[in-house]
Amino acid sequence: MTRLAPPLLLSTALLLGAGTVQAALPTQATLYKNPQCACCDGYARHLEALGVEVTVVDDRPLGQVKADAGVPYGLGSCHTVTMGDYVIEGHVPMAAVERLFEERPSIDGIGLAGMPIGTPGMPGPQRSPYEVYRFTDRQDAPFMTL
Repeated sequence: MTRLAPPLLLSTALLLGAGTVQAALPTQATLYKNPQCACCDGYARHLEALGVEVTVVDDRPLGQVKADAGVPYGLGSCHTVTMGDYVIEGHVPMAAVERLFEERPSIDGIGLAGMPIGTPGMPGPQRSPYEVYRFTDRQDAPFMTL
């Protein structure tokens, strides 16, 4: 029994930690996108799998949504998400979203420019590191690399 105790304790700690991360996420989000964009719907499904209720809005001009959200010029993607007090621009991997809500930094949001293959909603294998940025007042800085 003593040989099994350390692995059991580690497994329990990991399971409890995973529940804490999900509990840190808001329960609702709004995803703004173009009506015909299926990869954006894929991103919404990833959020829903984490227990987030997603409202999809596809009848607002995305340029205006991004400007209102303070997304830095030239670093946009195909959709913009508002979630809690933050903006999530593009196909940001869930590890970065979870870190955002664990740490709750004083920023406007995080983003991942373009539509990188292998991110949530974009099928295929990851081809290069994902450079997730943070932004405040339309100014960007590195947030994390995945």
